[in-house]
Amino acid sequence: MIGRLRGTLAEKQPPHLILDVNGLGYEVEVPMTTLYRLPSVGEPLTLHTHLVVREDAQLLYGFVGKRERDFFRELIRLNGVGPKLALALMSSLEVDELVRCVAAQDASALVKVPGVGKKTAERLLVELKDRFKAWETVPSIFALVPNQPDGAPAAPVASAETDAVSALISLGYKPQEASKAVSAIKEKGLSSEEMIRRALRGMI
Repeated sequence: MIGRLRGTLAEKQPPHLILDVNGLGYEVEVPMTTLYRLPSVGEPLTLHTHLVVREDAQLLYGFVGKRERDFFRELIRLNGVGPKLALALMSSLEVDELVRCVAAQDASALVKVPGVGKKTAERLLVELKDRFKAWETVPSIFALVPNQPDGAPAAPVASAETDAVSALISLGYKPQEASKAVSAIKEKGLSSEEMIRRALRGMI
């Protein structure tokens, strides 16, 4: 099991990134809430990881903190919830927001996540209620911050828009939905990460 990686952020292609660890590039898939907190390419980065081994692939998932990784592991233990759906949930809503939905048994936000219908949302809330009691008293230590420091060059609008649309499609949104959501919020100077965040907020 690969539990943690420390290296240099070599490439960002939402929702994937490549982490260079002593010359070895690890391809890692991350939720959008982790993507928002990444440093600039070329900067050091530590990720807490979860390795999924399948017959046809070995997939590595990364998170900014252990709390996010533990949350991911709780989700994929549920019947019918695989890594893709878990990432979609964690990309659309912050961990604390998901915990509040479970505590309140509120399915309204969950049903807007790709792959989650009303029945699935209601089942998830019931199954997660007891599991998440301990999570309600553990606040997140992470705040949403822009991934680019002040003064960092912004990505070209066309490139950032394309990356944002691709990331939303990878989460399960239809191409038309993704394009419409990004077009509604795009503006000059926004990074792809900020476009993704604003588009997801508009959808939820």
